[in-house]
Amino acid sequence: MKVILNQDVYNLGEEGDVCEVAKGYARNYLIPQGYAVLYNKQSVALFESRKAAIEKRKEEKRKESLSLKEKIQEQEIVLEVPSGDNGKLFGSVTNANVAEALKALGITVERKKIELPEHNIKALGTYTAKIKLYGDESAELKVIIKSDKEESAAPAEKKAKAEVPVKEEKEENEESPAVEEVPEEKVEETAPEAEAEKTEETEEQEQ
Repeated sequence: MKVILNQDVYNLGEEGDVCEVAKGYARNYLIPQGYAVLYNKQSVALFESRKAAIEKRKEEKRKESLSLKEKIQEQEIVLEVPSGDNGKLFGSVTNANVAEALKALGITVERKKIELPEHNIKALGTYTAKIKLYGDESAELKVIIKSDKEESAAPAEKKAKAEVPVKEEKEENEESPAVEEVPEEKVEETAPEAEAEKTEETEEQEQ
């Protein structure tokens, strides 16, 4: 069945494109959802009148796609996941995980447009995800899969190092009060008394 796309449909075509599709696909999905209309004289005439507006929108999408491509390729996704000692993951990383990580960076991409090696990742390492954009444009994204054990050990090490100077400083503070200084006034008061006692002893010896 021949239809004209009313909007962009992933892996099928762009707005205004004429496509040949299965009847069931057209009648049960494309036409009811408003993604396409039947190809006939009326619809052809309608899209001819909208041709200039459609081309303008396509040009805007191309520019947005190039801008998004640059933004994606500047990024690097690091995912920390549970894994065994052999580097195998307890599960797998999917395009949905990558889409969520990109969303956290303010980049929204449909997960179906993200292609991973062998559809999903099952081991630690560095991978390249291919992200389809508008038309034939696509971007490459660096994806690093790390074990969550590496991160859990790092904070403990930092904490241990941070506790050392605190402990040493505390010991120094505890020892310092043990040293007492003799007031100067006390020294001055005891000196004359000692001198008087010495004088009395001398006089007794002379007598």
